[in-house]
Amino acid sequence: MPLPCQTVGMAAVSVAEMRRIEADAMRAGVSEAQLMNMAGVALGRAMGLMFPEVGRAVAFLGKGHNAGDALIALRVLRDEFGWETGVRAAFPQEEWAELTLAQWDEGLEMEDRGGNLLLIDGLLGIGAKGVPRGRIVELIGEMNGLRATKGARVAAVDVPSGVDPDTGEIYEGAVRADVTFMIGAAKVGLLLGTATNAVGAISLVEVDGLAGGEGEMELIAPQVMGFGKAPRDFDFHKGKAGRVAILAGSPQFTGAAIISALGAVRAGAGLVTLHAPTAACEAIRSRLPLEAMLKACDDPRELLSGKWDALVVGPGLGEMEGDFADGLVELISSAKVPVVVDADALNLLAKRGVKAGSGCVLTPHPGEFARLAPGLSGKSREEAVREFLEGSEAVLLLKGARTIVGKKGEALRINSTGTPAMSNGGQGDLLSGVIGALLGGGMEGFDAAALGAWVCGRAGEISETEMGSPATAGDVAVYLGLALNDWCVSSR
Repeated sequence: MPLPCQTVGMAAVSVAEMRRIEADAMRAGVSEAQLMNMAGVALGRAMGLMFPEVGRAVAFLGKGHNAGDALIALRVLRDEFGWETGVRAAFPQEEWAELTLAQWDEGLEMEDRGGNLLLIDGLLGIGAKGVPRGRIVELIGEMNGLRATKGARVAAVDVPSGVDPDTGEIYEGAVRADVTFMIGAAKVGLLLGTATNAVGAISLVEVDGLAGGEGEMELIAPQVMGFGKAPRDFDFHKGKAGRVAILAGSPQFTGAAIISALGAVRAGAGLVTLHAPTAACEAIRSRLPLEAMLKACDDPRELLSGKWDALVVGPGLGEMEGDFADGLVELISSAKVPVVVDADALNLLAKRGVKAGSGCVLTPHPGEFARLAPGLSGKSREEAVREFLEGSEAVLLLKGARTIVGKKGEALRINSTGTPAMSNGGQGDLLSGVIGALLGGGMEGFDAAALGAWVCGRAGEISETEMGSPATAGDVAVYLGLALNDWCVSSR
């Protein structure tokens, strides 16, 4: 994996901050009409790439500029991607904003021939507050109903109608989007875990002149982050790609070790060695990826003398005690290379009350995090991560539908990829191997955790598109290469 280059992060913004950004762009000479056109065209192209199976796209329109963006996007889907199109308007055209009315095209109302259905939510923009009412809530109900009964996909323009973009509150009657296309910059409230079920997946739509600044949260997205993109030198070889040692597995949990090794191999590690307790090796041997090596290990301290570039410890080790447990704590505490600490290794640290150091990347799911930080229960995910990091030098990746990656003194990074199709066992084991490969290739822990989360989520999205749901960890592993390529070239 290529070494990191400079990060070009972009913070999520509030509505007031977004308004200031738009005003600055107009003061710099970009007209409001030009901004709408740039946003609408970029939006339409992002939708066309996100939904490659062409069908019928119907824009649900309010009367503000959000509806104008939706009309331009609809025209792009028709003219550039070949979609059939339709519109559902909440208000008569004489009530539309002037710029929105200027985007009207009678050719967008085409005959409905059935097929794949995409609903574009252009009803309410980021300036709307409170519970949707009247004709707006009727059309929201129509969209949600088609999604529930006809398999329609819902794409929200900038914000799902009925969700507060500053607080993430989902009001009664709000849109349930499959994906929200955030224009210019991510909206801070929509990154919160409380908003996830209404926001769905997140796609950042770049528009020249509209970009966030510095803040407490930022979206993990390839458009605004520069690490992990430099191509490998032509004389690159496996020694430069990193030597990754994985300590994982037990007689009861062989699959976790195998999947973690698969993740490291698929994410580009040069040499992967799986160290497993002797009692587990026979069951693991025949199922291990051919590219990985297997070595019996009954004392974790043995790994301290190896020439590794990164370690991954924990998947499938089970409950540990005695000398093996002591050795694992010593390995985590004394390792001179980056260590991904996952699963049962996290539980051991929690049980022993041991804090991981600055070379560690901790990757708990919510249950493991509750054991690591029992005093933070009841707090929001974002608050809990921030408070945990005040007392830790490690990088923390808190798994979930909206994975959070944090490091002391840095803005929280919120992942933009993933799908409910990945709701099955083994995904975390795969992620630990992927992060291990990125660390082994020389990437800094904070960046490796962010890229690992994004790549695994993106591979899950590709798997669902290509193979349907569910997307197992093995399925996701198949598409890791394509996901890494998307990180380098994506305009999602």
